[in-house]
Amino acid sequence: MRRALATTVTVLLLAGCTPGEARSQGQPLTGASTTVEDRSNRDGTSAPVADPLYPAYGNPALDVLHYDLALTWAPQPRTLTGTATIRVRVVRAVPSLRLDFSSAYTLGNISVDGAPASGRVADGDLVVDKALPAGAVATLAVGYSGTPATVPMPSHRGDVEPLGLTVTADGGLWTMQEPYGASTWYPANDQPSDKALYDIAVTVPAGWSAVASGTPGPSGDGTFRYTSAAPVASYLTTLAVGQYTKTVVTGPHNLPITLWTRPSDDATRLDALRRMPVYVQWLEDRFGPYPFPSTGVVLVPSQSAMETQQMLTVGGDVVKDPAGASGVLVHELAHQWFGDAVGPATWQDVWLNEGWASYTEQLYRAQSDPAAMNRWEQAARSADTDLRRRLGPPGSPRADSFAENNVYVCPALMLRQLHKSLGDARFFALGRAWAASNAGTARTRADFIAFVNKQTGRDYTGLINAWLDSPTTPV
Repeated sequence: MRRALATTVTVLLLAGCTPGEARSQGQPLTGASTTVEDRSNRDGTSAPVADPLYPAYGNPALDVLHYDLALTWAPQPRTLTGTATIRVRVVRAVPSLRLDFSSAYTLGNISVDGAPASGRVADGDLVVDKALPAGAVATLAVGYSGTPATVPMPSHRGDVEPLGLTVTADGGLWTMQEPYGASTWYPANDQPSDKALYDIAVTVPAGWSAVASGTPGPSGDGTFRYTSAAPVASYLTTLAVGQYTKTVVTGPHNLPITLWTRPSDDATRLDALRRMPVYVQWLEDRFGPYPFPSTGVVLVPSQSAMETQQMLTVGGDVVKDPAGASGVLVHELAHQWFGDAVGPATWQDVWLNEGWASYTEQLYRAQSDPAAMNRWEQAARSADTDLRRRLGPPGSPRADSFAENNVYVCPALMLRQLHKSLGDARFFALGRAWAASNAGTARTRADFIAFVNKQTGRDYTGLINAWLDSPTTPV
């Protein structure tokens, strides 16, 4: 997740929405399981649920299986032209197809399974007039064009920026969109429980490059292509367009790592990014093989960083200091296991992402100084007390305070207690098993507790719930 440049405790760095008709119908799926055995997502199939923090976003009546985005960016008129071809599975019968989408765009041709359909954008929704029964699978194609517009970030963080696709002064593009900014550049089921497969093709002028999440494919004639064969939550997609320079380095077991820098980025920033193979290897030694076929970093004019899947989106100033860059990059890479491969079903459990990434960052920082972990824990406990008082416990985040420090520090301390109880071998085995056996899915607190108890053979329910729910710091 995004990271603030600084916090009151210097070692506690941060990482990194009107309801429509289907949403008014949309409640969590009746009888939806929270066990860890029954929700596979290898083909883009998900079990969408209504998000309790941002119920205006996402449609749990639909499960998007695949997005095919064909985009063209024209910098001078600042116009994004696109065709989104979206394959959806209907979870419950719907009178119309509704997805989140920005009113900044004018709609073009719309079809459902090849037949022309009428549609409109209203109150942040794309509404296509096509009723479908439960169990139906349909292909929706939507043409659109316009100048991207961002939406406000529901947070008080010091690095708060507008969400979604941002146009730069020189006509470039970049996006950070957690929790619900993906719909500023394509029609999306913009909620974390609906993961899908992606193909993204972006055409840009000569001399420009387009960077997106996924595995890079063949490019030519100004078109850059990316494929995500592992499922992706909409907030974990990214897009950046500019006059970038590409550098490729190789990670463990020949993992391709692509680094995209801008003309304004000096050699120090690129040198910091070149250490990505070291960080990937360190993480693999503890949590198992990197979950995806490629990784990389694209630098953007942001104040923070984001764990966008297979291609980290990082503010250039965040990595201008090599010492600080290591913590940022380890944190965001750790999310590829914890948050990307397996993520939260709703934003109420964003601690599942941030607790693991924050604690992993501290493990990296303390690797050459064992006493540093004790210093961090003491400082973190002091910060935790204040965070619970101001923001509440991490298991009940506030909708107007998204991704603030309580969902980083407090669950990181919970994982510290698990680590001390289990020891190194069993703790890292737990992390490896959680990421590997749940890859491609969205999980809940109940899933995590059940998994920990089964994996360890001990009952940690009370410890986990205390750290997530207590109004004061647990002893």
